Amino acid sequence: MNKSLLTNIVALALLAGGHASNNELAYYAGLFAFSGAITNWLAIHMLFEKVPGLYGSGVIPARFEEFKRAIKQLMMEQFFNDTNIDKFLSKEMSSGKTLNLEPVIANVDFNPTFDSLVEVIANSPFGGMLAMFGGTEALQPLKQPFVEKMQQSVIEISQSDNVKQALKEQLEAPAMMDEIKVNIENIIDQRLNELTPQLVKEMVQTMIKEHLGWLVVWGGVFGGVIGVISALIS
Repeated sequence: MNKSLLTNIVALALLAGGHASNNELAYYAGLFAFSGAITNWLAIHMLFEKVPGLYGSGVIPARFEEFKRAIKQLMMEQFFNDTNIDKFLSKEMSSGKTLNLEPVIANVDFNPTFDSLVEVIANSPFGGMLAMFGGTEALQPLKQPFVEKMQQSVIEISQSDNVKQALKEQLEAPAMMDEIKVNIENIIDQRLNELTPQLVKEMVQTMIKEHLGWLVVWGGVFGGVIGVISALIS
């Protein structure tokens, strides 16, 4: 059973029992316990639901945009600040995993490079000699070996320490760091914009109510203790 509901039932039972039996100690204990429990329950309820006439109720849905800004600010300041981005880049650069350019280079079309080379040869003094052997068509059998060799050479160059260091310096440059942060901010904004006030309310409500339920329990306990003390000294 729900902790809050159980606490209120126990407090009301104690209140009713004390009143029926004319037991002042039980009556005051139940009265104060119910007062403390119901007050804390109402406070939790007011976080998520608008209660007519109660100013400040429904604060989470009402302050939805402020919550989104706070979430974004927290993520950018605590997780995606310059120091953490720099540490991430340094770690990934040293491991060689994130900046492995081989998959990217594998998708690069090197055919235009060969075509440019052929054009240069054709327009050079060797063009006339090449025409005697079938022109530029005579070079076409060399195209695939040239493309494969060029691709392999670029991969080897990209994996050299000098290139990795140069990439790291470029990524750590202030302008590049700013661009990375802007891209991260855009991604966060896009994800936050997919949230709705109702969805956020349900997410937070489910999480918080489970833990704040003990506020109702302890409100009832302390209220009951105060009620007992009041009955004893009255």
